[in-house]
Amino acid sequence: MSRAAILLAAIGGAAAATSPAAARSSPAAQGPLAFRESTDHPAIKYSTTVPTDAVSVLNRRMESGAVRLALDPIKGYLPSVLQALQVPKESQIAVFSETSFQAEKINAENPRTIYFNDSVAVGWVRGGLIEVAAEDPRLGPVFYVLDQGPAGPAERAGRPQFKRSGECLECHRSWETLAVPGLMVLTTFPPTTRNGYASGGVTDHRTPLSQRWASWYVTGRPGPNRHMGNKLLPSQADTSAPVVLDSLEGRIDLKGYATPYSDIVALMVFEHQTHMTNLLTYINWEGRVGEFEHPATTGATLREIAREVVDYLLFIDEAPLAGKIEGTSGFTEMFSAEGPRDSRGRSLRQLDLERRLMRYPCSYMIYSPLFDGLPTAAKDAIYGRTWEILSGQDKQPPYGRLSLADRQAIVEILRETKKDLPGYFLPVQR
Repeated sequence: MSRAAILLAAIGGAAAATSPAAARSSPAAQGPLAFRESTDHPAIKYSTTVPTDAVSVLNRRMESGAVRLALDPIKGYLPSVLQALQVPKESQIAVFSETSFQAEKINAENPRTIYFNDSVAVGWVRGGLIEVAAEDPRLGPVFYVLDQGPAGPAERAGRPQFKRSGECLECHRSWETLAVPGLMVLTTFPPTTRNGYASGGVTDHRTPLSQRWASWYVTGRPGPNRHMGNKLLPSQADTSAPVVLDSLEGRIDLKGYATPYSDIVALMVFEHQTHMTNLLTYINWEGRVGEFEHPATTGATLREIAREVVDYLLFIDEAPLAGKIEGTSGFTEMFSAEGPRDSRGRSLRQLDLERRLMRYPCSYMIYSPLFDGLPTAAKDAIYGRTWEILSGQDKQPPYGRLSLADRQAIVEILRETKKDLPGYFLPVQR
């Protein structure tokens, strides 16, 4: 893919998957799992529907004067935006490949940073625009940009407006996002010439760590796990050990950045979240089109899609870890402290980081507005397939990696914390 074509993705970079690892990590690369209709199908109306995501709400609050953003000469609106959208600075991750429409501003000395919570991702590069992807319960990710210059009276008064961006869909809607507006994390080394080609692919929790994070800074302690982060040249990718950084101090000029970190645990969580977002958006859109066009037969289609969604939801194909991983930004502690807990103090946000990402292998995205906004038929298909696996009804080999203890714990947590859980989710017996 030419450099000019590699624009925004994952709010981190996007390109066609060209490596064997990328092909293995993407269902879209393996089969027909993709949305086939227009984004403006009458059941979707992506470009004309007024969104209800967090950014649209913030726009209205700024317009009314209820919220004002402070413009810093170096940081721009970043601190105010993170605070207004409740996005933690501890989630900061940094990418230095020139894979954004702001490519001319991005390099190893001036990396682009991403901050995220469960439904918003904010992209910031020093000297550039702020980019945001916000998940709408009906539309999925909606993309915005925010100019950081004091252009007019509204901006000077701290009331700028995020502008919805259709340009982002040039890369944010692709086979890698299942042909719906989506998010990606890309591992790639920059082209060696301005009009050259990038190599790499999209990664998520199914990708071995040894094939992740080329052109990303990675801070924290990876233990015995190898990865491709912190290496500035393609020739460095074959070295046996990762470059270990506790922070970015001494690596880059940190002026303007929210923290000195690009946390390894935050990267792992964000990778999981991006593809989970795409799957939920995809089954959402298919469910709405089915209700509109052929409600009598859409159930079978949704049940087939739900198999892919639930495999990912339950981390069935997760790449195992070789040993303990530790973050250094405070993200691990912050992330694990949030979210609903059952009467025994257990949560789907608790991290493992020795054998796998999550202590209880069921995605915390099951609590997200995107999940709650699914059409009834889509949600029913997901719940039905989830119960088949957790109850032990499906005994195929891939599902054996979920131990009885895992399945019991997940069901017990969901029964106490997920209000719309169907009544057939009963305690799992041996």
